Amino acid sequence: MFTFQGKSQRFCDGLSRRNFLSIGAFGAGLTLADMLRLQAASRVDATQSGEIKPTRKKAAIMIYLPGGPSHMDMYDLKPEAPAEFRGEFKPIQTNVPGVQISEHFPMQARMWDKLAVVRSLISVDEHSDSSVMTGYSENSNRQMQHPSFGSVVSKLRSAEGNNDIPPFVSLRGMSMGTEPGYLGIAHRPFTPEGPGIENLRLRSTTERLEERKTLLGAFDSARRDVDTGTTMKGMDAFTGRAFDMISSGTVRKALDLTREEPRTLDRYKNGLEGFLRARRLVEAGVGCVTLSYGGWDTHSANFKTLKKQLPELDRGIANMIQDLHDRGMEDDVITVCWGEFGRTPKINMSDAGRDHWSPVMSAMIAGGGLKMGQAIGSSSARGEYPKDRPYKVPHLLSTIYQAMGIDPSITFPNGSGRPMYILDDRQPVTELLG
Repeated sequence: MFTFQGKSQRFCDGLSRRNFLSIGAFGAGLTLADMLRLQAASRVDATQSGEIKPTRKKAAIMIYLPGGPSHMDMYDLKPEAPAEFRGEFKPIQTNVPGVQISEHFPMQARMWDKLAVVRSLISVDEHSDSSVMTGYSENSNRQMQHPSFGSVVSKLRSAEGNNDIPPFVSLRGMSMGTEPGYLGIAHRPFTPEGPGIENLRLRSTTERLEERKTLLGAFDSARRDVDTGTTMKGMDAFTGRAFDMISSGTVRKALDLTREEPRTLDRYKNGLEGFLRARRLVEAGVGCVTLSYGGWDTHSANFKTLKKQLPELDRGIANMIQDLHDRGMEDDVITVCWGEFGRTPKINMSDAGRDHWSPVMSAMIAGGGLKMGQAIGSSSARGEYPKDRPYKVPHLLSTIYQAMGIDPSITFPNGSGRPMYILDDRQPVTELLG
C-alpha cells in the first residue's frame, strides 16, 4: 500500500489542513501496478466512447498560496486610497509601461513582459483550494465530486500510454482540490511525500531485483487463486510496467536536486526548492505540477508577514520563469499563482491585518503561448470589487485548459454515468488569448 501524507496547515476556521491519503479500495491495498491497470482500463473505456483526444504536449505549474493572499499588497496596490486601505507598501513600475506591482516584487517587475496579472477575479468565501483547482467550491464538490485540473490532465494524458512519467504530481500533498472526483482513483496525483517515495530511491542492482520479486509476489499472492489465463497475464504486464516507472528513474532524477549546479541551487535556497522541483518535473515530461508556498491567512500582522514572504515568493517565481525561458520552454509551460480569495481592502487596524475577501482577487499567469506583459481588468479605487472585466475563477481555468489544448467543454461520465462538463463557466479570459 502506498501512503502519502501532506503537511499540516491550520487556518482561521480552526480546521487542520493535514491531508492524509491511504490509496486503497474497500480497505484493500492498491499498488502502483493497480493504478496503472486502472488508468489503462479507463483509457480503453474512454477511447471506445470517443471522449478522449490526445492533448498537445504542454504542461502546467499551479502555485497555490494557502490562506488567501492580499491582492492589495501584491499585484493591485492602491496608492491613492486612504491610509486604512492602501497600507504600508508602495507600488513600483514594471518594465511594461503603465503596469505597477508591489515594491516587494522587484524581480517580477524587471521581467513583466514575461508575466501577466488578472486583477478582477471573483472567488468564493471558503478556505479551500477546491475553487482554484477544480473551478467549483468545496461545498459543491462534496456532492458533485468535480475533478481537479491535474486529474483531467492525467485522464487525457493516460491515453498516450507513457507509464514512465506520472502525468500529475502534487508537491504539496493531497486535499479535496487535488482529488480526481468522478474520474476515479487512478487519476489521483503522485506525491513524493510519504513511504511511496522509497520506491524511487536510487538502489543497487541487487536491491532492485529483490524489490521486483517482493512487489511482484505481493501483487500476485492475493489474486493467484482467483485469476487465471489472460487476466493474470495482463496483471503481470501491468506489474512489469510499474517496475518500468520505478526503474527508469526519470521522476527520481527530477526530484534529486543534487543534479543541479550549485549556482542554481543557491538561487532556490531557503524554502524555494519546490519551485525548482516543479521546473525539473515539467522538463521530465510531467503534465501538471502543483505546489504551495507560505501561509497567507493574515488576519493579524499582515505587513510583518508579507515583508518576509513576498520577497521570497518573488524570487521563486522569477527564477522559475526565467529558467523556463532560458530552456526555450516558455510556450510549453503555463504557470499560474493564486490563492482561494483576496483580503479585505480595509485594514483591521487593531491587529494590523486583513480579513477574507472573495469579491475580488488577483492571479499571476505566465507562459503557455498566452499574451504576456499586461494587467487585465481592474478593481475599484479602494480594491473592493471589480471595476471592469470581471472574471470568475473558472474563466481563468478555462483559459489554461485551452492553452493546454484541452477543450473546456469536454464531458466525462460521473459515478452514475451522467456526462459532466469539466467546467460549467467556460468563458475564457480573452485578453490572454490575444
